[in-house]
Amino acid sequence: MPKIILVASFDCVVFGATGDLTLRKLLPALYYRFLDGQMPGDSRIIAAARSDLTDESYRERAAKALHRHVAAVDLQEAAVDRFCERLSYIRVDGTTDRGWDTLGAVLSEMPERVRVFYLATSPELYGPISAHIGRFGLVTPQSRVVLEKPIGHDLASARAINDQVGEVFTEAQTFRIDHYLGKETVQNLLALRFANSIFERLWNTDVIDHVQITVAETVGVEGRAGYYDSSGALRDMVQNHLLQLLCLLAMEPPISLDADAVRDEKLKVLRSLRPIEPHEAGARMVRGQYTQGAVDGQPVLGYMHDLGTAEPSRTETFVALKAEVRTWRWANVPFYLRTGKRLPQKVSEIVIQYRALPFSIFPADGTDLQPNRLIIRLQPEEGMRLEMMTKEPGPGGLRLRRTGLDISFEKAFGTRYADAYERLLMDTVRGNTTLFMRRDEVEAAWAWVEPLIEAWSSSSDLPRPYAAGSWGPTASIAMIARDGRTWHEELG
Repeated sequence: MPKIILVASFDCVVFGATGDLTLRKLLPALYYRFLDGQMPGDSRIIAAARSDLTDESYRERAAKALHRHVAAVDLQEAAVDRFCERLSYIRVDGTTDRGWDTLGAVLSEMPERVRVFYLATSPELYGPISAHIGRFGLVTPQSRVVLEKPIGHDLASARAINDQVGEVFTEAQTFRIDHYLGKETVQNLLALRFANSIFERLWNTDVIDHVQITVAETVGVEGRAGYYDSSGALRDMVQNHLLQLLCLLAMEPPISLDADAVRDEKLKVLRSLRPIEPHEAGARMVRGQYTQGAVDGQPVLGYMHDLGTAEPSRTETFVALKAEVRTWRWANVPFYLRTGKRLPQKVSEIVIQYRALPFSIFPADGTDLQPNRLIIRLQPEEGMRLEMMTKEPGPGGLRLRRTGLDISFEKAFGTRYADAYERLLMDTVRGNTTLFMRRDEVEAAWAWVEPLIEAWSSSSDLPRPYAAGSWGPTASIAMIARDGRTWHEELG
């Protein structure tokens, strides 16, 4: 059984408490930590939003959300009732002074405990909300602020938000959350590389041919069409999730697991990424937009229908690109990144493709000698698979086939794996920033992505269409095929 370490009593103020993120992710995550006994019973969750609700009406809404988003086996009615007793609601407007005196009075009842201000709102409210928190004297040495991605929509806006929040909270108090970093398998990358010498010694250009990172979704834009059309897959996924995964894969060993030691190495990777010049965009990047098709055997309509407009949109719902890390360790090892909506499977995987043998002693007849491959699964089933060549059993000659050493973490440890938000919320209470992005990381990621956005903006080309339920535009296959490689076939 995993060891549960109790955190200190805390007050968690969730701005945007009536929104989808809070109801779908944050409340279920806090419920699980309460159910497992990690969250002290006297901790308080203060819901803050502009809606005119009472404590009781918000608790009813929260209970409905738990029944919708928590596994039935984990729904204990008595525990749900006790958890909802921790909830209170305050009507607060992040852009005016309404409600802030009331919030201050509630927090002043326990001024010494940890305060977590979770900003589950649109990024343009991060600055105004932080300013009100500061102006009403709500910041204490034990305060933290949590910012959801995206931090801005380009480098300038990211810097502006960081400046506004930084006027109220120190960098050590600022937790820029990327829920991918809270996944168990992502954290296991650190253990895989730095607790096992067999892998770290084989983690370089001498033995690795290339790396693939795929984050695929079966859903469309759902209820986020307005946000998504002003963002797109490059801003929504590549600038944060995929680049963070690339950093953990490519970084040098930190001197310790201290938060800044780890983030220093990740920053070096971001600064080592070779810029993609405008004239290279066509060969090194592909953007697409889904049209009508079928996912899981069900017909679905295209992006323009989901957007609710007949006007052509230049927003991409699919991105594939080739990145290069300019270091000795990774020279000549391309990183292929791919993400999109309305793809055939909901899957997130990292594929470490090792180089082929320089020479084979085995007869070519009947032997399909395949290079080794390490597959790291982030979802839906977290685990790792090391593919290698082995002898087929039985007499009558030496015949080889590829087999895999498979580790499913949930099966191996016999326990439910905590959701990423569960870990990250508790790390926030502890004040542990290791799995959160530092300001210079965010800005370095934007600095690399922004020229790609500008190259697409200056082009008259629309995103390439791809049928829903396919693996994106055929151009993404052509992009990797030009290098003599293919996307991981088992995904399809």
